Amino acid sequence: MYSPHDESAQPLHGLEADAALRAILQGTAAETGHGFFAALVQNLANALHTHGAWVTEYFPEKRRLRALAFWMDGQWVKDYEVDVAGTPCERVIDTARLVHFPDRVLEIYPHEEELRQAGAVSYLGVPLQDTNGIILGHMAVIDRRPIPEEPRVYAIFQIFAARAAAELRRLRAEADVREREETVGRLLSSAMDAIIELDEQLRITRVNPATEKAFHCQSAKMVGQNFRQFVNPDDAVRLTSLIAEVDALPEGQRSLWIPGGLTACCPEGSSFPAEATLSRFELHHRTFTTVILRNVRDRVEAEQKIQSLTTETELLREELQALHHDGALIGESPALRQVLRDIAQVAPTDATVLIIGETGTGKELVARAIHRASHRRERPLITVNCAAIPATLIKSEFFGHEPGAFTGATKKREGRFALADKGTIFLDEIGELPLDLQAKLLRVLQEGEFDPVGSSHTKKVNVRVLAATNRDLSKAILNGRFREDLFYRLNVFPLRLPPLRERGDDVVRLASAFAQRFARGMGRSIAPLTAECARRLKGYSWPGNVRELQNVIERAVITATDGRLNLDRALPEDPSSAPAPERRNEITSDTIRTAKELEAQERANIVRALDATNWTVSGEKGAAKLLGLNPSTLSSRMKTLNIQKPR
Repeated sequence: MYSPHDESAQPLHGLEADAALRAILQGTAAETGHGFFAALVQNLANALHTHGAWVTEYFPEKRRLRALAFWMDGQWVKDYEVDVAGTPCERVIDTARLVHFPDRVLEIYPHEEELRQAGAVSYLGVPLQDTNGIILGHMAVIDRRPIPEEPRVYAIFQIFAARAAAELRRLRAEADVREREETVGRLLSSAMDAIIELDEQLRITRVNPATEKAFHCQSAKMVGQNFRQFVNPDDAVRLTSLIAEVDALPEGQRSLWIPGGLTACCPEGSSFPAEATLSRFELHHRTFTTVILRNVRDRVEAEQKIQSLTTETELLREELQALHHDGALIGESPALRQVLRDIAQVAPTDATVLIIGETGTGKELVARAIHRASHRRERPLITVNCAAIPATLIKSEFFGHEPGAFTGATKKREGRFALADKGTIFLDEIGELPLDLQAKLLRVLQEGEFDPVGSSHTKKVNVRVLAATNRDLSKAILNGRFREDLFYRLNVFPLRLPPLRERGDDVVRLASAFAQRFARGMGRSIAPLTAECARRLKGYSWPGNVRELQNVIERAVITATDGRLNLDRALPEDPSSAPAPERRNEITSDTIRTAKELEAQERANIVRALDATNWTVSGEKGAAKLLGLNPSTLSSRMKTLNIQKPR
């Protein structure tokens, strides 16, 4: 073995080109990769009797060389990297030619500190090039003695430079392949769709993680299995014709969407609808098929739900339209005409409307009529019954909540005000709203903003507010149950609905409309109302207003005989048998009663209904249903009138 300290062995001393070439070839023949470069520089230094030799890789963007192998003074120099500027290597890189400085190299590069530290006298380097001439790196030897010019050495250098360049190209190609494989692997692993590779017999050869998740089955149990068992029998039959269809397509276009998708079957028995594509490719003279599946069960269910909701919406719209035509807005009395004029005036504006009226007068119908005639008609009308929402949930119902805002809040929920954005919100029974929420509602009316429960972010909305009440809010303000500032915000345009007893002949018109509608629904024929029926209907006080009238007429149709309404069983009382009330100033032809008389009459009517239902308030057979009232309203009236169940 040559020692760099053996001064008797001068560079190229006694060199036989064939022997040197053979020695280097034998020393590198069994090596590849980085082992090849190490063997090359070690054998190169030994064969040429030089102090050092190295092979480098070039990085043009940084103008730096990094040693793949560096042999110096009989040992390895590790992690060597150098900037080419001002070095002999720079000339090799820039000229792409063999560069030889046989002697006094430090005089040429006086500022090259590493050469000075190595005591370099001579230098011989050659570039490593790609097939297109791009510099990949270089190979060089260095010595502390002169290296004479020797054409045979130049030939050896060129031969092994080409061999080193080929090995470097091979390593880079392998690195590119590995990088592409890793990239493809990451793409397959991160894909949300199931990707399945099949061989010529449609056996599964590879699947991605999404496939395991979709089929609830590990890849080890899928690979090698026939793909046909993972789809339903009809789709398994279709696969053959689909593959033939793909194979008939031009090269480079052999892929298609599977019409109607597939029904994928999981080994554990479940199945799911899937969108699917089919493609074909060749590799090593074998043909493979790729199937990509996407589970669309959630989307199909959502589409079905949307269709169902659309149908329900249309039915509801038709029902509301029917209520509009056959409900509280039917009539020609002066009181109702004034209501219709008020609706026509306020509807086109964005003014807040406070609808005031007794229970059953049709406040929600009026709210819908206002919304329908407004410029917001294409946006939703969101209805909220303030008395029907539990106190613990009312803030969440109004303003929504974030996940974890309270126990049971597992996901985000939009509140009614957010749903009504750019539309209208109808707050029924506004007088039942708790005081703490009244302040938050005032903020929405004033600023158009609110904070969802559990959120630190303020939400802006553009909502028109319609409110309704059957309470005397002025009295509620005095009693401290309603905020005065909120009242004035709501009372921008007060709209009073007259009770049915103030609408004169409208009672008969409504009764006729209800009778015909219920008769059609029951497949019956009903004769027009007689004068006696009209008298009895007009003589009743109707504490439940239009809702009570509707219930009375429905009962009268059910119990009708020979096509004539049976008011004997339908009306709670016969007005003709009641004592004549004290007559006051006769302003109209209708009978006028005092508030005390009406209260007594209402009390008696409620007691009769309770007696008839065995003092059951709510439910299908309760007094509230019989009277056409909400159970909460009936309970409130019982408390006000001091009605208690007898012992």
